[in-house]
Amino acid sequence: MLTAGFLKGIIKGPSRPNRLILVSVVVIQNLGFIGKMEDILDKVKKTIQEYNLFERKEKILIAYSGGIDSTGLLNLLMELQEEWHFELFLGHFNHRLRLSADEDEQFVRNTAREYSLPLFVDSRDVRSYAMSRRLNLEEAGRILRYDFLKKTAFKIDGAKIATGHTMTDQAETFLMRIMRGSGLRGLASIFPVVEGMIIRPLIRIEREEIEVYLKKEGKGFRVDESNFDRRFLRNRIRLMLVPCIKENFEPKIIPHIGKLVSILQEEEALLEKMAKEEAQKAILQNASQFQLDLKFVSSLPLGLARRVVRDFVLKSRGNLRGISFEDVESILRLEEGKERHLKKDLVLRRENDLVFLKREAPPRIKFKYLWSGEKPLEIREVGLRFDGQKRKSEDSLSLDFNDDRIAFLDWEKLKFPLLVQSRKEGDRYQPLGAPGKKKLKEIMRAKGIPLQERVKRPVILSGEEIVWVLGLPVSEKFKVSNKTEEIFIISVSRLVS
Repeated sequence: MLTAGFLKGIIKGPSRPNRLILVSVVVIQNLGFIGKMEDILDKVKKTIQEYNLFERKEKILIAYSGGIDSTGLLNLLMELQEEWHFELFLGHFNHRLRLSADEDEQFVRNTAREYSLPLFVDSRDVRSYAMSRRLNLEEAGRILRYDFLKKTAFKIDGAKIATGHTMTDQAETFLMRIMRGSGLRGLASIFPVVEGMIIRPLIRIEREEIEVYLKKEGKGFRVDESNFDRRFLRNRIRLMLVPCIKENFEPKIIPHIGKLVSILQEEEALLEKMAKEEAQKAILQNASQFQLDLKFVSSLPLGLARRVVRDFVLKSRGNLRGISFEDVESILRLEEGKERHLKKDLVLRRENDLVFLKREAPPRIKFKYLWSGEKPLEIREVGLRFDGQKRKSEDSLSLDFNDDRIAFLDWEKLKFPLLVQSRKEGDRYQPLGAPGKKKLKEIMRAKGIPLQERVKRPVILSGEEIVWVLGLPVSEKFKVSNKTEEIFIISVSRLVS
């Protein structure tokens, strides 16, 4: 039976059908385990020490909604505060999604005054934020809530942020992610520590234990009526699936999942460490972007390869939101010269075994010059200067080939003036040593010239034939041979601005 003292401890409010649950009724069928149950405060102490959640005399910002979990967290930490002497602060984020949200905020303010604790409160239009960024309300609320908590923690000299997540939350998350087909990282569920600053002191405690504790202490709390809305998967798991498993299969399903998740987290940490080491070898960075060495990645065990790919996407994009298992697999299977559209904002391309985030096509640079070869030619559009020199073949003891700065051509085969212009769609020529003509675009791709650079490479023509393209071999047709009597040398340098 419920005691009168417990009912007095529940916060009551004005009648609002389908909105605020007026009385929180906690029915525990069998309270015989209470006397045998390990003291809840000792469990909290062990969790803090096992995961090194915080040190004595630190500052702790409690993410306080006024609900059962955060109220249990507040009261347990206040008990522990007498022994460990840390500072407590409260942070409340009003999502303004429910009619009772303002009453929740008032309850939090009253609690802060009662306990003489510093309180920080903020509110944002979560619904508008979600719509503008195409997020669901839960995700939008979480982003804004943690943004507020992190900024507040920074204001109070880098406080740790304590949330009220329990072992029950962890089990519900685990079951929900099984249904969504999550991998090991997802099944590892709710971690005791995140980013070194977000801590979960109740992660080894069941919600039922919190209920018993608050009943014993006569403490009141708010109830979020949306927790009973069975349209949401988490609520159906909490209200239907878990009770069914407890009654028909395994009464201790929550601690069993808790133990399994602990094992998964330990193995996840090991695999993540291994993946980071391989990612350092596989992910290259130049001045403008990250590149993934897919040839190297393909030599890794598949489990590690997938993690390296996810790390590459995270670095390239900034987040993994919306990236699925199938997306990762498609990157691993990406063929040379092909592209993969993962999302509207994410197009990956593979060139020379390197996968990179494809940028928007650079603006075309157009120019056209006639060049006699007698005087230097300056192309201001791309910041280059071309110098020409004619000399006898017998004067050339050796030819210093360098496709990026110099070209040697058979003078007799050239028709002056030469045409120097920007690359055009469909340009083709036969590079030195090649069996036939190829598209200039494909030759540049095979040579590894970035898209941003291709528009800056001048094309030199004699009549209608391409003679040379900066960075590529000269044309087979205009090459210097043992029959060449006179050589025309083109050298390239940067213009000094």
